[in-house]
Amino acid sequence: MASGAAAAGLAALPLTIGFFKDELFFGAALERGAVFAALAVVGAALTFAYVWRFWSGIFLGSPRDGAHAVPAALVWPVAVLGALVLFGGVFVEPFAALARAAGAASFTGSVDGVEPAYHLDARPENLMALATFALGAVLIFSRPVWEGRRGVRPARGEVRAGASLRGLHPQAQRALGPRAPDRDPGPQEPGRGRLRAGGVLVGLGFLVTPTAGVYRLGAMEWRDAPLLLALVAVAVSAITATYTRRHVTLALVLSSAGYVLAAVYAFFGAPDVALVAVLIETVVTLLFIATLKLIPYKVLHHQAGLPLERRRRKVYTAVVAGAFAFVVVWGTLSQPSPDRGAAAELTRLTPDAHGKDVVTVILADFRGLDTLGEITVVALVLLGVATLLRRGRLR
Repeated sequence: MASGAAAAGLAALPLTIGFFKDELFFGAALERGAVFAALAVVGAALTFAYVWRFWSGIFLGSPRDGAHAVPAALVWPVAVLGALVLFGGVFVEPFAALARAAGAASFTGSVDGVEPAYHLDARPENLMALATFALGAVLIFSRPVWEGRRGVRPARGEVRAGASLRGLHPQAQRALGPRAPDRDPGPQEPGRGRLRAGGVLVGLGFLVTPTAGVYRLGAMEWRDAPLLLALVAVAVSAITATYTRRHVTLALVLSSAGYVLAAVYAFFGAPDVALVAVLIETVVTLLFIATLKLIPYKVLHHQAGLPLERRRRKVYTAVVAGAFAFVVVWGTLSQPSPDRGAAAELTRLTPDAHGKDVVTVILADFRGLDTLGEITVVALVLLGVATLLRRGRLR
């Protein structure tokens, strides 16, 4: 029930605080025109559908073997979250006041228009909410039609996953997927259709976006040398990670990109940020290597021996994705900074906080309590993972 309340808030159902975030979302989309309003409804309907799939897939259906009692420490955080979602659906003003205060601090000025409430009329936001629920319900009930007869025939990804595990140790098969079927459907990997769809959407967005005068070139100076060397090192590590076959080597190569970024911070006068980057990269690398230890060696050996044509497709996908990311980042960095915002004020106040770089001052002073909360969450996660690794329970 607590998880259902939290999921209902994410799906923006009435009597939850999530209903008001969609009201504001729809209002902002309406200000940009009918096209944005339609896209907002479609996006909200997809959220409604996948939230239902998530919740119903866990809590509905026939009981399965292997379930056990959940510790109270894992239940009460979800219960508190569900209670807050329901409380905000009835008493929204305390949360609205926090939102206005946060917006005023971010934009260095008053924020108007954040007055969420239930309006029992035919205003556009309400009609868009009803359209969202209707479209979401259509997506949920029509799932057997557009997904095919999944109850009779395994899904494509499941068949391929089973074929790729043929010949492995039975324990590895049970841990990683279904048993191998009688036929091998080919080397195509699951998820490529989603990658193609994502690439098509990004490409269409790029083609319909005006790019005249967007991409700007600037002069290179000697002070930019550390950044250029870092870009070269990151590019080399990315290419090496694409071609390497050994999993430990892959983890070490990926971590090298983080260490290069730490070196850039050091060159540009932020040694404290560099130390944090080194610490985080070291912990993540050790976590990767420790996790690999829990995977049966035969599974790792099988994956390392994948045919060359599969890896070539991965290289092609990486090149296309990298190219799109490059043009998006280049166009973003070419745009002038907005006039409104707190960046200039934070930079000006950095010396008053006894700091030399604005990043450190923002993390440790301007938003110190938020940083403390993030560090606490990361520490708890690391302690939990370390406990699982020590006991050999991570699967």
